[in-house]
Formats: sequence, C-alpha cells, structure tokens
Amino acid sequence: MNLLDGKFLAQQIKDELKTAVESIRVQGGKIPHLAAVLVGEDPASQAYVRNKVRSCEEVGFGSTLIRKEADTTEAELLSIVAQLNADPEIDGFIVQLPLPKHIDENKVTLAIDPRKDVDGFHPVNFGRMAQGLPAYLPATPFGILEMLRRYDIPTQGKEVVVIGRSNIVGTPMSILLSRKGNPGDATVTICHSRTRDLAEHARRADILIVAIGRTEMVTADMVKPGAGVIDVGMNRVDDPALPKGYRLTGDVDFQAVAPKASWITPVPGGVGQLTVMALLMNTLKAARSEVFG
Repeated sequence: MNLLDGKFLAQQIKDELKTAVESIRVQGGKIPHLAAVLVGEDPASQAYVRNKVRSCEEVGFGSTLIRKEADTTEAELLSIVAQLNADPEIDGFIVQLPLPKHIDENKVTLAIDPRKDVDGFHPVNFGRMAQGLPAYLPATPFGILEMLRRYDIPTQGKEVVVIGRSNIVGTPMSILLSRKGNPGDATVTICHSRTRDLAEHARRADILIVAIGRTEMVTADMVKPGAGVIDVGMNRVDDPALPKGYRLTGDVDFQAVAPKASWITPVPGGVGQLTVMALLMNTLKAARSEVFG
C-alpha cells in the first residue's frame, strides 16, 4: 500500500509558485493577489481561511482577508462582492462557505465575476469545465487531478466510482475524469445517499473517490483488493483523550481499508493540503489572464 502524501505535493507546488512569483517580480509584473471574505465564526471556515492567507504569504502572493460578523446582511455582502469585482488590484477572490442561513449562497456565487471566481463555483466556469474549455476548476477536484498527475496514476479506461454528488466535489470530479486527457478517459459512476446497493458499486471501482461527509462510512468490505482510494472527507470526532478534544477522520475507515488498497490518501495530510494549492494556482492563472484572456 502506497500513501499519497498531500503535504509533500503541496510543498512541491508552493516551491513552484514561489519561483513563478519571483519571475514576475524580476520582470516588474503584477504580483498575484487573492482576497477572501469570511462571514461569521465557523471554526472550520476560520482555520481554512487562515491556511489560505498563510499560504499566500509563503509563496509571495498578496492577500486580503475581509471578516464580517454573522449578522451581516445579504445586501452588505453583495456590496463587498461588487467592490472586489471592480478592484483591479484583486486578481481572484473567494467567499468562504457555508454562509449564515439568512444569506442566499447561490445569489452570492452568481454575483462574483467569473474572471475572478478562483473557487470555480460560478456557472460560467462550471459550464466551461463541462465543455472542456479553459476554466477555473473547483479547488478540491483540481487538487485531486494534480495528485493523480504528479503520482503518475493511470486513469485511462479505469472504473472510477465517486461517492457524493455535490457541486463542489463529486459532480465536477465525475465530469473531469470522464473527459479526454490525462488524468481522464475513465468510466465514471457517481453514487450518492439514495444509491441502491452502494457497496456493490464501490467494489467495482479501480479508483474510489469518497466525498460524502460521513465519518468512516466506507468500510473494507466496500473496497476491491488493489483499488486506489481518495478520501475527501474531513470530519471532527469528539475524543476527550486528545489535547484538542477531537480528532479528524475521513469518510473512509482508513485503518481497515488501507491494507486492501494499492494506494490511499490519508486524513489529514491528503487531499486537503492540495485544495489550497489549487486555489493559489487558479489565482496565478487569473493574474496572467490565462483562462479568459
């Protein structure tokens, strides 16, 4: 069993981004600038945004963090989005999800200029992705593609099963791996909470991608011997014995599944490490006008 080390790959990509920024600086060009909008006090969102800001600093990007209280109105947030759309200094920005319940996430997503939508959530980018046109790919699927590519894992003709159908991970992942190219050219089945005989579908997979948001839902009996497993889940489980009072687990029962797999991603230290790197790669593309020209 081989472990796909997201931390190692993230550092590799950081080094590449540092080199790119230094080249821009030497040539007197504009340094990429990423902004993030954080509404409310969700601990996971706060940690994720801190990681983004820190990563920007490490590679030499400019970064802006806009923090707003949980009672911020939808109109106020839309006004911030409009300002960021119009700011020539900002190459790309994200509005961290989830938002408070009184704010319509779809309305906010639609308000973001697709040219600055480095999260890849706007329908324009999603549609371009689906048609194989240049687009900002959603960060987690983009990170998974980079992991497959950099570990030289073949996908052509493989049976891929994706468990989870969200617009953030599962659905775009199924589209990307079924497209022509590398990674791609796979035969993809997408499963979800209403799928009948889920275990039977999962056992057919040469590559199993799990993004369902349920702690250790995928067990050893659901995995074919020799399959590759990508665990996108990140779940907090209470554990009073630990200093933080909790532990992080994936959607896959790692201890039971790992011995059956030819390769697997750990949680933490796997896909999550590359999600932020994918966001920075999208921001560099935005700064270079590589997607929309």
